[in-house]
Amino acid sequence: MYDFIVIGGGIVGLATVRALQRRQPDARIILLEKEDQVGQHQTGHNSGVIHAGVYYAPGSLKARLCREGAEATKAFCREHDIPFDQCGKLLVATNEAELARMGDLAVRAGVNGIAVQRLSASELGEREPAIVGLGALLVESTAIVDYRQICRALVTEARAKGATIALGRAATAIRETPGQVEVDTAAGAVLGARLIACAGLQSDRIARLAGLDIAHRIIPFRGEYYVLPDALNQIVRHLIYPIPDPDLPFLGIHLTRMIDGRVTVGPNAVLGLAREGYPRFSLDLRDMADMAAFPGFWRVLKANWRSGLTEMRNSLRKSGYLEECRKYCPTLTVADLKPYPAGIRAQAVLRDGALVHDFLFADTDRMLHVLNAPSPAATSALPIGEMIADRMF
Repeated sequence: MYDFIVIGGGIVGLATVRALQRRQPDARIILLEKEDQVGQHQTGHNSGVIHAGVYYAPGSLKARLCREGAEATKAFCREHDIPFDQCGKLLVATNEAELARMGDLAVRAGVNGIAVQRLSASELGEREPAIVGLGALLVESTAIVDYRQICRALVTEARAKGATIALGRAATAIRETPGQVEVDTAAGAVLGARLIACAGLQSDRIARLAGLDIAHRIIPFRGEYYVLPDALNQIVRHLIYPIPDPDLPFLGIHLTRMIDGRVTVGPNAVLGLAREGYPRFSLDLRDMADMAAFPGFWRVLKANWRSGLTEMRNSLRKSGYLEECRKYCPTLTVADLKPYPAGIRAQAVLRDGALVHDFLFADTDRMLHVLNAPSPAATSALPIGEMIADRMF
């Protein structure tokens, strides 16, 4: 029997294994991942940014974890010879309202202990000739990395310290008794003293599989990207982000330098019809039925139908998507937007239609289910793993 069973081979699950091993080096740990590789879903389909934490409320858990996570991620990369590039981020204001919000962000960043520099329009143009705006915030500590490479290093480290990383092992049933937790898989049952579920897009289903009565569901939102042609790989030196709109739950379309040298454009945020359907127009009847049966889904649609229609229109019309980019990068053309894999965000939604933007846990005597690990979970994964481990000891 294992001391700990961890479900989910994304970066949060792997970081949790690492944290458990740091606390109890002789612990018998098994991680169950249903795919044949780790980091195949949210971890492997994100933009690869190591965020600084500018956006988060001062003193909040998200602000602290992001700041600590950025430092820990860079240290982990140095320790394991994983390349990362601290290229910095520019948050660009393109109108007066955004300029005012930019000032508020600068104050928030200062309170959060994040160094930022305000740039005028001319200073922005000097740093980024292809970018236009009324001003910008420079966040020099922002970096880029390949999170799948971090996951592979976490697997190597975990196995070297005695953990079992079991790939292709989906949980089909979970039973808790006074003395143990039993997880059924196609390859046989796994017994453990404690269970931690870090199942991301499937977190609500794993919780229900374990018999937990939860009040939310995961609603998938597709983040669709394009990639620029290789000839435009040097179009920017920094990451280029818009000033976020406080009335919208997502950050908006941005230009992101990738660690492989390419530049992506995106993501938007459109309702997904499949939790793990990455090609366009993917649909899963089970996922659609789950959403349709949940009252919170319809309340989200009612509250956000205008922005939802805009996102859907821009998804279907590349020219509309392009206009979002041309606000700050006017030289881009439709021909510059090349296909690139989409990502899917696991958005936890409550019955009243509220979007969950903070951590959400459910626990029993022997189980802890991570029901929501909010963005930027990849950046914050290492301290999130420590926080989860703290709850188990």
